[in-house]
Amino acid sequence: MITKLLVANRGEIARRIFRTCRVMGIGTVAVYSNADEDAAFVADADVAVPLGGAAPSESYLLGDAILAAAAATGADAVHPGYGFLSENSDFARAVIEAGLAWVGPPPDAIDAMGSKIEAKRRMAEAGVPLLPSVELGGIDPSGLAGAVADIGFPLLVKASAGGGGRGMRVVHNADDLADTVAGAVREAESAFGDGTVYAEKFVAPSKHVEVQIFGDTAGNVIHLGERECSVQRRHQKVIEEAPSPSLDSEARNGLHQAAVAAGQAIGYVNAGTVEFLLAPDGAYYFLEVNTRLQVEHPVTEAVTGMDLVRLQLEVAAGAPVPSQDLIPQPAGHSIEARIYAEDPRADYLPSVGEVTRFEVPEGVRVDSALDQAGSVSPYYDAMIAKVISHAPTRPEAARRLSTALRRTVLAGIDHNLALLVRTLVHPEFAGGGDTELLERLDPGEIGRPLLELEQRDAALLAAALADQSERRSRASVVGGVSSGFRNVPTSCQQATFVVGGENCDVRYRIEFGRVVDAAVNGRDLVVHLHHSAGDMVDMVVDGIRQRFVVDIAADSQTEPGGADVVVKGAEGVLVARRCPRFSEPVVELPSGSLVASMPGTIRSVAVEVGDSVVAGQGVVVMEAMKMELSIDAPSDGVIQSVSVVVGETVDAGAPLVVID
Repeated sequence: MITKLLVANRGEIARRIFRTCRVMGIGTVAVYSNADEDAAFVADADVAVPLGGAAPSESYLLGDAILAAAAATGADAVHPGYGFLSENSDFARAVIEAGLAWVGPPPDAIDAMGSKIEAKRRMAEAGVPLLPSVELGGIDPSGLAGAVADIGFPLLVKASAGGGGRGMRVVHNADDLADTVAGAVREAESAFGDGTVYAEKFVAPSKHVEVQIFGDTAGNVIHLGERECSVQRRHQKVIEEAPSPSLDSEARNGLHQAAVAAGQAIGYVNAGTVEFLLAPDGAYYFLEVNTRLQVEHPVTEAVTGMDLVRLQLEVAAGAPVPSQDLIPQPAGHSIEARIYAEDPRADYLPSVGEVTRFEVPEGVRVDSALDQAGSVSPYYDAMIAKVISHAPTRPEAARRLSTALRRTVLAGIDHNLALLVRTLVHPEFAGGGDTELLERLDPGEIGRPLLELEQRDAALLAAALADQSERRSRASVVGGVSSGFRNVPTSCQQATFVVGGENCDVRYRIEFGRVVDAAVNGRDLVVHLHHSAGDMVDMVVDGIRQRFVVDIAADSQTEPGGADVVVKGAEGVLVARRCPRFSEPVVELPSGSLVASMPGTIRSVAVEVGDSVVAGQGVVVMEAMKMELSIDAPSDGVIQSVSVVVGETVDAGAPLVVID
């Protein structure tokens, strides 16, 4: 019996596991890095132990320190979550040797399936269909093209260890092969400590279907149905659902049986996922076995009514899995969307900083790393929350989820909420689509702010009016004078907001409590103001009466960089930044400076002073939020100075190189 559980992870998965522990009456222990000392998951645990450092290699990948934390707190079990050490067989063995319960599969099963290369060998022996592939370790760059000749292009370079799309890249021709393999090796080494990669035939369009399995120590293996990883970007999952809308009963039964057989072949225990690629002709191919709980497990929980973390803990304590005939058939349909701290309009550039407000409406499940606010660190994955809907049918589940996301407030960082909403309502998604949907859509278009021009302008006017009303309520002189009074009747008031990187100037004039002139970026609005006080603005704009609730940050008058303004209307939420009246002085960089787009670590510097470069040439490679970011020359020129070295950590806006 488990009495106190240490979760060797962070963020939303740690909070998710703690939630089940509270229901079961199990004590909880968190471990945390210096970067996470104020994180919500730390406060959720009964006790917490600092690991030090910030990067995973200095904290969450330190198995010895985690075991020491378990000993110090009296924990009798360890749950690894996903990522970090969750598929590290050496860590699993160390936990077991320390006399603790390991909430995961046996180390031998992790060894067998943790390496995708070894997993493919085992599945080939079992007769499971596989895509053609070749291991690339130890091959000189000049010999790579010959090694993949039998596979042909396009092909997919994949990391043998880990998951989450790290170290995974598509190659379309031989010219790009060597650089792509080198980049995949660097990314895999950074994310998993193992740079082994292999090449596999790339199939597109395709669908990604996975089967949830559970095994116990008596040799029983069952399945809990399948999930479809409906939409991905850069091989990272964005939207998942259960059950899969792409399978008929025959294919579904075949996949379930194949997954159970795979688990039995390796003596699988606890939660695991067998992943398959579904080709356009209906054929399916084994991809990998994830020997851990998956990020998307909530959709399976929604349609089965089962708590997968509870089942994990029970199996780890020695309980058997239920018999297959007792597993509930899927009821209804569930869809999960991952909220990432990134800007789709800037090539999915990760975003870091302070989330000043996070709020999701009721009616959906939320698994989040944050409460109402919190920090997004450059050291970890960009996913900050998952929102899950459940409904009798797939169309209704999509509508519920898109409506909830449309009304979600997320202020302080860039995010992908608009992309998620537009994907969920897209005709291709409604028709089934495939995992490459986002590759065919323009991220600049699909990721633009949700409110269209007319609705955006009305919301910005509401923000300006509410801000003016709030300022007036704090006025210490001539309190009896009506809001908006001017002794020069023609004078207009002005406010500037930043929305999606665009400056929006709002001008308006009030006479006798009425808005008589209003414009946003020069576009005139016909307005009749009914009410503007406190946080409520009720007005008719261009013939449509709308009510807006406006929330202005309390420090709006003192914060040098401006303040967040959140406007809620019937059509969605607008998050804007109110600019201060007078801008702060800034240091002027030399002409031709390339700067860091976000905080990160310098992984490579490809140029020296005096080198000639051409437009688009890679100059510096940074790593941030587990992703490599290439800083490219914007034009032809000559390198005038280099300000960074490999291994250096830089802040956003830091100068890297200067190109003349």
